[in-house]
Amino acid sequence: MTAEEKAALIKGVSELLLNVLNKPLESTFVVIEEVDTENWGWGGLPVLDYRQKLASKMK
Repeated sequence: MTAEEKAALIKGVSELLLNVLNKPLESTFVVIEEVDTENWGWGGLPVLDYRQKLASKMK
């Protein structure tokens, strides 16, 4: 993700919280945590294995 994309994400999330929850921008903190794919799982599997499983079902 580029710095520009991160800035857009921060702006969008902050504005959503302002518009939906009336939460002031000054009290909104957005943290972007990027996790390497080998460090997380999904559906009981390492994420790369899970993605392969999904891809094989779509064929």
